Amino acid sequence: MNEIIFIVKESPEGGYEGRALGFSIFVEGDTYEELKENIRDAIHCHFEQDIPKLIRIHFTKEEVFAA
Repeated sequence: MNEIIFIVKESPEGGYEGRALGFSIFVEGDTYEELKENIRDAIHCHFEQDIPKLIRIHFTKEEVFAA
């Protein structure tokens, strides 16, 4: 595997949360930098071999407002 994709959003409690597409990997971080480090750690824990060489992060933001 060459690439893994994470969907990241701001957490309602503060900080960030992310999940990997196609894998049961979920991470959190108080800062964006901490989140990225936690993603790296989680990938190394999840994959014993064939660790993805590229991590792609899709940052999403949901916004709701009145019409």
